[in-house]
Amino acid sequence: MQFKNLLPVALAAAASAQSITDVLAANNATLSTLTTLLGSQPAIVAALNSASNITILAPSNAAFAKALNSTAGMAAAAAAMPDVIAALLQYHVINGTYPASAFTKTPAFVPTLLQNSSYTNVTGGQRVEGYVNGSSVVIVSGALAKSMVITPDVKFNGGVIHVIDTVLNFPISDSKTAVAAGLTSLASALTSAKLADTVDNLKDVTIFAPSNNAFGAIGSALPNLTTSQLTSILTYHVVQGTVGYSSLLSNTTLKTVNGGNVTITVEGGNVFVNSARVIIPDVLVSNGVVHVIDNVLNPNNTAISVVPTATTPATVAYSGASSGSATAPVFGSMTTQAASSGSGLASASKAAAVQAIPTGAIGMGALFGGAAVLMANS
Repeated sequence: MQFKNLLPVALAAAASAQSITDVLAANNATLSTLTTLLGSQPAIVAALNSASNITILAPSNAAFAKALNSTAGMAAAAAAMPDVIAALLQYHVINGTYPASAFTKTPAFVPTLLQNSSYTNVTGGQRVEGYVNGSSVVIVSGALAKSMVITPDVKFNGGVIHVIDTVLNFPISDSKTAVAAGLTSLASALTSAKLADTVDNLKDVTIFAPSNNAFGAIGSALPNLTTSQLTSILTYHVVQGTVGYSSLLSNTTLKTVNGGNVTITVEGGNVFVNSARVIIPDVLVSNGVVHVIDNVLNPNNTAISVVPTATTPATVAYSGASSGSATAPVFGSMTTQAASSGSGLASASKAAAVQAIPTGAIGMGALFGGAAVLMANS
């Protein structure tokens, strides 16, 4: 596969002689909560002070207050869950120096220092997405949560700091992402085929996730599927060994876990998988990336029919299939809602997806579990 890359910029060593500790002290009014968290992680502070060529995404005090509604709650989290806090801080450090000018309108997916296998299964570190919107740099993390850079390019002797207005969300597992995003048909199918844990534990994946409407459009073909047939279909939507972020994809073929190949076509500003169009790209998950598509792929029908201007997808992969009745598709004993839950994801823009995913609940819930609720109410 061919990729297009955003390269970090090597800043002159003489640009700043301040350590990270010095910079935080000088910006205490804005970054005191971050300073508190780092104070609970002396090993990370030492590593940051000795590091070179890194970019720190520093949540402001207001960002942390928004995350837990309480700076005291964040301090309690630091004391109660040091491993979680360490992983959170690592996810806010990009491996490479990326001044604001390095980002463009084309999304870049840059590696962070988060490599703890309890939180990520992506080679080289979990990614964040960065791009320019107007005059601002936007950072996208798990659940399509957006953080705006509000103070760019604060230099220190290890690289550069960007102050952001929202704490980043850890990308969560594939199956939890499907549930959280309202992709109930896919979540049900994974459960019925007993594939949820298997897919969640794969390393470096690209998942093409059919929307509920996509499953609903072929409802007549679904009820009588055997577990083996359902497994074959679902694994045909998963690529292992390649994390294919949308802006890095080119015209190519990829081998799926099923063993068959899917054809990637980039045309008219759209990405197609066989004949399915990506309608929501680049949902970061713990082991790679998910792209929501408008058709269910068929391992037994790999026909390619790309229509960049089409607004209504044709179910070309399942000839003769129809939505049938208004009832939900059935996977074994599992029933799902075909056309209502998750219908907000059937949109060509990430903005719609953000509305469909309750980012705050996912991010902080995944991050702190039940403790988040307790601390938020303390």
